[in-house]
Amino acid sequence: MRIVVIGDIGVTDQVIHIGDEAMFEELVHQLTSRGAEVTAISSNPTDTSSRYSVTAVDRQELDAGGIAEVVRASDAVVIAGGGNLASNWPEHIRLRSTLGELAAQHSKPIVISGQTIGPWLTDQDADAVSELLGSAQLVGVREPASFDLALALGVDPRRLVSTIDDASFLAADAATPPAAPYCLVSLSLHTADIPRQRFASLMAALLDHVASTTGLDIRFLAHFGSTRPGVVMGDAAVHAEVAGLMSSPSSEVALTDASSAAAWARGAELVLTSRYHPAVFAVSAGVPTIGIHVDEYTRVKLTGALGNFGQSSVLAGSDLDAAPELVSRVWSDRARIRAAGRTRAAVNRASSDEWWDRLWSALSAPQR
Repeated sequence: MRIVVIGDIGVTDQVIHIGDEAMFEELVHQLTSRGAEVTAISSNPTDTSSRYSVTAVDRQELDAGGIAEVVRASDAVVIAGGGNLASNWPEHIRLRSTLGELAAQHSKPIVISGQTIGPWLTDQDADAVSELLGSAQLVGVREPASFDLALALGVDPRRLVSTIDDASFLAADAATPPAAPYCLVSLSLHTADIPRQRFASLMAALLDHVASTTGLDIRFLAHFGSTRPGVVMGDAAVHAEVAGLMSSPSSEVALTDASSAAAWARGAELVLTSRYHPAVFAVSAGVPTIGIHVDEYTRVKLTGALGNFGQSSVLAGSDLDAAPELVSRVWSDRARIRAAGRTRAAVNRASSDEWWDRLWSALSAPQR
């Protein structure tokens, strides 16, 4: 079966976004293990082809009509997981809507996997998202808020599935990195209305508290940044600001690929993150995790990621003054959190396997 897949992927200028690559990587694994031939739509086809051993085409060709033939020659289309269907990024909605229209024109089944819907949608974008979701044989959403919004947009409940993030179990059986006990920290450049200097100052004080009360090493790991050694940009720039304000020692883990990032999160004793996928990777292994949101979009995602695995320690970046108390509560309860998380993960992994089977069946079903 020949399947066209779009994700927000493609490492350009050696800059990688771990979360987007992670969801695509797991989707490709699930499809190819079932016998599919994948053609990826990427911002860097050469990188994507090399990284995942798939055929890849330039996503710029989508607007130019160059991908219509790729869709026509395919058997099905999949929109990979992510937070792409929100008015924060209208270009993502347009790209996916165009792909949905092409799938409909050529009578190809389309499945949407592991999405956050909204929470902010303009009226125009809501109409486009509603049409796209309505055209899909199956829609997987990864938070309760996204499920409710999809229903409000008119998605047939029989085609709507509450899932976890697609990359939750990416490389889950791989060994974790050997290291002294550590707290993994991933911070985004995006701080919304919180002045970055204040955010950095509060985070530095919080991480000093973590180091002094837990005895853990502080390890930073960027989820958006350069794969070139020594290049400080993206998340690593925020990390450098925070580290420069700390009195405790810290280090930055080299940014390489999604599977390695997942292993670092799963190997931690504690994770603090304003990024989404460090939380996804950590909670799937029962690691006590604290999510820091800075707006409604990041609140929905982090609350959903932790909640899917039975954790709930999410606070606003504007409330970081109260974070040391939360860290202390989570740390004192770490044994129970880890045990309960691992039990929940076993259940979620079985449900995830069922989702991939259902996705494959939807793609394989004869079209009328």
